[in-house]
Amino acid sequence: MASPLPRGRIKSRPEDFVVSEIAAYEPSGAGDHVFVRLTKVQRTTLDVVSDLARALGCDSREAGYAGMKDKRAVATQTISLHVPRGAQAADLVARARAVAIDGVTILDAAAHGNKLKPGHLDGNAFDIVIRGLAVESAEPVFRELARIRGEGVPNAFGAQRFGSRRDGRDNVARARAWLQGREAGPRDRRVQRLLWSSLQSAVFNAVLAARVTDGTWATPLSGDLLKLRTTGGLFVCADPQGDRERAITGEVSPTGPIVGARMRWPSGVPEDLERSIAGPLLEGIDLARTRALGEGSRRALRIWVEDLGWELLPANPEDRGNGTASVRVHFVLPKGGYATTVLAGAVALDEPEGESRDDGQHDETPSD
Repeated sequence: MASPLPRGRIKSRPEDFVVSEIAAYEPSGAGDHVFVRLTKVQRTTLDVVSDLARALGCDSREAGYAGMKDKRAVATQTISLHVPRGAQAADLVARARAVAIDGVTILDAAAHGNKLKPGHLDGNAFDIVIRGLAVESAEPVFRELARIRGEGVPNAFGAQRFGSRRDGRDNVARARAWLQGREAGPRDRRVQRLLWSSLQSAVFNAVLAARVTDGTWATPLSGDLLKLRTTGGLFVCADPQGDRERAITGEVSPTGPIVGARMRWPSGVPEDLERSIAGPLLEGIDLARTRALGEGSRRALRIWVEDLGWELLPANPEDRGNGTASVRVHFVLPKGGYATTVLAGAVALDEPEGESRDDGQHDETPSD
């Protein structure tokens, strides 16, 4: 049995968790939307959207963002606002640059022709401090991080993805009850999408866990749908030996299901595994009803961590004399990746309860 990972604490303070969106494109300077680049501290994305829209006289329902960011963090992201009828984009840009909102620093604003939508980003850059590590654990943690840099990590959705409520039910249970017709669903389309994505994520995580258990999460099997690391293109594994050599170099990785009405299934053993796992979770659910919420896709079972580095921080009063150390870790993830998933490969993480998303897609648990 492997030795338990050393324990460490993240998000002790907002500045211990710094995340910045890497934009997929820059605003053009013309159009009826205004992109506002900002840094928020101890604020949720949705609260900032609401405050920003109110301050500038825009409709928050027409606002856009590439992904939500953690509340207990220093998070830099872009929010788009639709120029109100009768207003000028140039005027809204000027007012956005000058607006004052608690916990928010406006970095820039510019006009663009379209609204920002979830996933309109290349990735996220993270700079995270892990505190409370036993001093003797620092070197083992560094060795595990070096391994992760060379091998990648299982691309699991973090526990934050699934939310929780006072009644103890997570979003997967809520999604199944709604889509099976046992309960009325939420009216808010955003909440509907969040619930559906939680169920999709649960299916993916279960398939990934099975392939981690059998040791094939990074090993192509005949019939697998493989994803190219550079382009994201998919192709069927028809040459397992050749594709395994490509997987070792990081060129390709097996994928798992983000279920939906139009998702492409693998064949052979991988298909049998996925259908056996997805079947019970999707029992009684008509996928055709979910098309408006997401038609399905494939997600790599492995995530590669770019620019991964680390350093032991000088002892501070919190550490001095109690035998603990603090470590700073920085890296870049493609969109959809979880910083906590990466760190959990080297450290058993403790973080404040109720913390939100770190993958640039969603954060807070939705409510009806």
